[in-house]
Amino acid sequence: MITDINLLDFSKKYSFADYLTWTFSERIELLKGLIFKMSPAAGTSHQKISWELSGILYNHFKNKTCQTFSAPFDVRLPNGSEPENEIFTVVQPDLCVICDPAKIDERGCKGAPDLIIEILSPGNSTKEMKTKFDIYEEAGVREYWLVEPNNRIVLIYILVNGKYQGLPPFTEEDIVKSTIFEGLEVPVAELFV
Repeated sequence: MITDINLLDFSKKYSFADYLTWTFSERIELLKGLIFKMSPAAGTSHQKISWELSGILYNHFKNKTCQTFSAPFDVRLPNGSEPENEIFTVVQPDLCVICDPAKIDERGCKGAPDLIIEILSPGNSTKEMKTKFDIYEEAGVREYWLVEPNNRIVLIYILVNGKYQGLPPFTEEDIVKSTIFEGLEVPVAELFV
């Protein structure tokens, strides 16, 4: 059991089995086995956006097969059918939607959610826009939304033949419409009130 994050070697590759033995208070993600500290507690605008999106997702998926989850919620992304101790990517998306109930267990989700939404905060933009972008694409996340509070835009990437294709940015005059969930619509202006 490791109770102090400073006892970890940040240059070492860790697995989900290692992750389960850590009991320190800091939130981290494993990206291809490497430790990434989560940003400090989310700021007010991040929380407001997350709350608004959570409500929209809850209302849309209420009484449907798909389920919504918000951070902290572990999503394990295996490369194939490897056992738990050989999974090297564990992320905590701000919000996600999972339609396959077989992927959900007491530890979170094992496999790619159908939709992941990340809200950019100072200090996490590179991780969300590059590192996690590549990981989500490789894992098969069908739709990836990036909410950018500073510029008040939403970027959406759709998985087509294994590669993400970006849609034009959605600004405050627009309504985001999911390409994979009919009727899931988000007025962008409502996110940045």
